[in-house]
Amino acid sequence: MTESVEAAAPRDVGGGVRAGNLARVLRLIHRGGAQSRAQLTASTGLNRSTIADLVAELVAEGWVVERDPDPIGRVGRPSPVVAASARTVVIAVNPEVDAVEVAAIDLGRQVVVRERIESESVIGAAEVADVVGDAIERWRQGALSDARLVAVGVAVPGLVRAADGLVRNAPHLGWIDAPLSALTADRTGLPVAVGNDASLGAVAEHLFGAAQGVDDVVYLNGGPSGIGGGIIVHGSPVGGVGGYAGEFGQNRVDASSAVVLEDVVSRARLLSALGLPAADDATLGEALAAAVEEDAVHAEFQGQRGFLAQAIADAVNILNPSVVVLGGFLAQLEELDPEGFAADVAARAMPENVEGLRILPASLAADRLLLGAAELSWTAAGVI
Repeated sequence: MTESVEAAAPRDVGGGVRAGNLARVLRLIHRGGAQSRAQLTASTGLNRSTIADLVAELVAEGWVVERDPDPIGRVGRPSPVVAASARTVVIAVNPEVDAVEVAAIDLGRQVVVRERIESESVIGAAEVADVVGDAIERWRQGALSDARLVAVGVAVPGLVRAADGLVRNAPHLGWIDAPLSALTADRTGLPVAVGNDASLGAVAEHLFGAAQGVDDVVYLNGGPSGIGGGIIVHGSPVGGVGGYAGEFGQNRVDASSAVVLEDVVSRARLLSALGLPAADDATLGEALAAAVEEDAVHAEFQGQRGFLAQAIADAVNILNPSVVVLGGFLAQLEELDPEGFAADVAARAMPENVEGLRILPASLAADRLLLGAAELSWTAAGVI
């Protein structure tokens, strides 16, 4: 078992109000980046002495650091800048059908170290826990030798029960009722939070990416394990009663058959049409752009775009978002002709529901699921 180092949230000193204010300041720095004490005073509405006291405690406990501001162009007494500590990290994990990606991400959202551990066969939940534990043990001898590890967050391509993190069904991984959270906690000695990968990607893109500052968002992610989704309504993630909301990939495309969206909008089908045994998203996008006019590729590309446009139109009619964000290979289906794709969605949806609608590619690239997993772990550990 890996030993946990100082994996506690900011102390509840002076009661619940003070603890809430500590978390509030830390959240502002985590999500908004380094800020001066004056900015924190303005954002919180607290007085300067209270902010100074809260920051001093966060510095003493190693959550943040203070530094002098850049003096260029400043007049008068400068306000110290408060930044997230680079030595306070969480471990973010994304198991997939062909690999497990593990990263250490600090409170300032910087990826300190990451590894992609590839596998020739789908691995089980216990093996994923071992992969994470082994990575942490290696990193403690190097990049994380002086780091404080707070928690582990895992983004799983499957249905995750919100109450306890049990992976109820991850069909492409072959997991049924997998206790991944408990297994990983036992292996690492750290608190562990588990969530659906696409739902966590939606949170990341909402807070830090293409949908930053937007309160009503639909996110669709396409990866090796199919299509998942996440929903943000009035600024808050929608999980549903069990935590299973957003499974757009399981919507049937034809009432007369069992075919679902991810059967016909498929990364594997694109690779097959292109004659590629495997490719990352960047390589797939380049190959698709180069070959999209070839008959077989064009037919597959247009077919998948049509099914995806209909799925988005259905989501727009039901949820009326202001932004739809597409991640993974779904972004590549849109990016080759964004105006044409937007017109196709609009033609299939109610006109009122697409007024002002924007369809955007995810902007966090390969970091989106890891940042979402990290955000889950910070929140679950009570840090922010």
